[in-house]
Amino acid sequence: MVVEPVRPRTSPALIVAMLSCCGIVVSLQQTLLLPLLADLPRLLDTSADSASWLVTATLLSGAVATPTISRLADMYGKRRMMVVALGVAVVGSLLGAVSQALPLLIAARALQGVGVALIPVAIAIMRDELPRDRVPLGVALMSATLAIGAGVGLPLSGLIVEHMDWHASFWLTGIVGIVLIAGTLGLLPESPVRTSGAFDLRGALVLSVALSAILLALSKGGQWGWAAPRTVGCVAGGIALLAVWIPLELRTPRPLVDVRVAARRAVVLVNVASVFAGFSMFANMLVTTQLLQMPEETGYGQGLDVLHTGLWMVPNAAAFGLMAPASAWLIRRFGPQVTLVAGALMMGTTYLWRVFYNADLAQIVTGSVVVGIGTAMVYGALPTLIMRAVPVTETASANGLNVLLRSLGTSTISAATAAITTASVASVGGRELPTLDALELVFWLAAGAGLATAAVGVPMLGMAEYAEEADRSGAENTSRAQIVRGQVLSLKGHPIRHAVVTVLTPDGKAVDWGQADAEGRFTAAVPQPADYLVVTAADGWRPRSRMMALDSAAPIPPIVLHERLTLRGTIRSADSRPVVDALVVITRGTGELVATVRTDHEGRYEVPRPANGRYVLTVAGPQEALGARTLTVWEEARDFDLVLGTPLADLTDRPDRADRADRADRPDLPDRDRSGVGEPT
Repeated sequence: MVVEPVRPRTSPALIVAMLSCCGIVVSLQQTLLLPLLADLPRLLDTSADSASWLVTATLLSGAVATPTISRLADMYGKRRMMVVALGVAVVGSLLGAVSQALPLLIAARALQGVGVALIPVAIAIMRDELPRDRVPLGVALMSATLAIGAGVGLPLSGLIVEHMDWHASFWLTGIVGIVLIAGTLGLLPESPVRTSGAFDLRGALVLSVALSAILLALSKGGQWGWAAPRTVGCVAGGIALLAVWIPLELRTPRPLVDVRVAARRAVVLVNVASVFAGFSMFANMLVTTQLLQMPEETGYGQGLDVLHTGLWMVPNAAAFGLMAPASAWLIRRFGPQVTLVAGALMMGTTYLWRVFYNADLAQIVTGSVVVGIGTAMVYGALPTLIMRAVPVTETASANGLNVLLRSLGTSTISAATAAITTASVASVGGRELPTLDALELVFWLAAGAGLATAAVGVPMLGMAEYAEEADRSGAENTSRAQIVRGQVLSLKGHPIRHAVVTVLTPDGKAVDWGQADAEGRFTAAVPQPADYLVVTAADGWRPRSRMMALDSAAPIPPIVLHERLTLRGTIRSADSRPVVDALVVITRGTGELVATVRTDHEGRYEVPRPANGRYVLTVAGPQEALGARTLTVWEEARDFDLVLGTPLADLTDRPDRADRADRADRPDLPDRDRSGVGEPT
C-alpha cells in the first residue's frame, strides 16, 4: 500500500488573503475599462453604441458563467473551478492586451466576465476550509472585494489614462491573474465536499439564453428604446424560457439549480433581499461618480476629472474593507439577520438624507461612505444566511444563484439610472446633461430598495433555518467532511423524488440535510464516521426516523418509506346510506384536476394525499345528486366526509353540523374528522 504524504494545512489567514486577492482582481477587470468608455469610440474608431458592447459582453458572460461554474465547483472541486475561472479571465486579459479590433476586444471582455463566477466559489471554499468562527470574517472580506476592486480601479484607470497606453489595464490584470493561479494551485487545498451525478447541460443552456436575453434588454434598452421590438422581445423571450426552465429543472436528477431548495422560504427571502440590495448598492457608485464629474456649471457637479473622481471614491472602498471585521463581529454577536436589517436600514435612511444634502464635496463623500458601511453589513450577511439555509454540498451553487440575483439588481438600477438621466436633461454649455432632479430620483429609488431589503429581512429574525452554523456543521469546518450518499425508495422499490433527509447527532443537533433528486438519490456531509439520527420525510408519505451508521467508505442502505398517506372519506346520501359507485373528483382551488376515483360498496373513496393546500371535493352520485365542499390538506392524512343532498342552509341551521363542517377544514381543532397522530392512514 502506498501512503500519500499528508499535505500541511494552509493557515486560515492565508486562505482568506488569497481568495480576497482573487476577488479584487476580478473586480478590477470589471471596472478598469469603465472610465475609458467615453474615449473608446475615438480610440477604436467606432460608434458609442458599438463600444458599449465592451461592458455588455462582460455582464452577459458573468451572468451565464456564475451558475454554471458554481454547480461544476460543487460537482468536480472548488479549487479546480477557481483555477478555470481565473484561467479564462487571464486569457481574456491577454487577448485584450494585444488586440485593437473591436470584435476581439468584445471577446476579450466576455472572457474576463467569466471571472465573476469565482466569487461564490471562493465563499464556498471559506465555508469548507475555515474554522467556523473565522467564516463570517472571510465572507465579509470576500464580499468587500467587489467594492475594494472598484474603488482601486477608478483612480488606477485615471493613472493609466494619463501616463500609459490604455491596453495597460489588460496587461495588469492578466499578469496578476497568472500569479494568482499559481498561488491558488500552491496554497489552497481541494475540498472533498462534492455532489454526484452528471452536469445538467440542457438546464445550463436554457438558463444561459434566458438570462442573456433579459440582461441584454436591461443593458441595451436605453439605446434601443424601452418599447422597441428588440427590447420587448428579449424580455418576453427570456421570461418564456425561464417558465420552461423551472419545470425542466424539477424533472432533472441533478439540476443546475435545485429549484426546490431555492424555493424554500429561507432561501427565497435571502435571494429577494439580494436583488433589492444589489439595486441599492450600485446606485451609490453610479450617482456619486456623476455628482463628482459633472461640470460646476450644472449647479450640483464638482467638475472633477477621472483621476480625482477615483481618488474621492477610495474612502467608500476603504469603508467597505474596514467594515469587514465589524460586520463579522456583528454577525457572530447578533446574527446575520440583525446585521442585514441594520445595514439595509442604514442604506435606506442615508439615501433619504442624500436627496436633500448633496450640495458640496463633503456631503457627497460622506453620504457615499455611510451607504458603503451599510452595504458592507448587508453583503457580509447575505452569503452567511444562504450557507445556513442550504446543505453543505449545495454551498457554491446556492451562492452562485445569490450572486447572480445581486447582479440582476445592479443591472436593473443601471438601466433605470440611464433611463431617468436620459429623460430629464438640461442644456449646459451646449451639452445635454442630467438634471439634479433626475439624480435625486435615483436616490429615492435606492432608498426604497434599501428599506425593502430591511422589510424582507424582518421575517428572517425568528426563523430557525438561520441557526448558528456551529449547530449545523457539527465540526470546526467541513474540509475533512465525510460525504455520504443514499437513496429513498418506496416498498415497491420505486424512487421517491424530492424527499428531504435530515442528519442529526444522537443528542439532536443538526448536522446537514439533503434533498433527493428525481431518482431518489441524496448526499449529505457528516464530520466523521459515526452513528447519526436520520429523519426522512416526503410529501404524501409517512416520515421515518432511524439511527444509522454513516461513513463515506460504506454505502448507505436504501431508506424505505413504508406508508403512503392518503386522503379518504365516505360519501353518504341525505338518509345516511352509503353512496356506491359515486364519482369523486378532487381539484385545486385554482382549477387543476388532482384525482378522480369512484366509491366502493361502502361508499368510501381513497386517493393519494396531495400536497398541502386547499382543494375542492366534488361528488356526482346516482340520479344526478351532486355535492361539493372545500378541503384543507395539512400534514397528516385526513378523512373528509360529505353528505349528498344537504343544503348549505341545513348546516348553518344546525350548529353542531356547521361546527363539524368548519372543524373539518381546521386541522388545529380536534375532531373526529381529523385522523389521530400515529393512526394508520
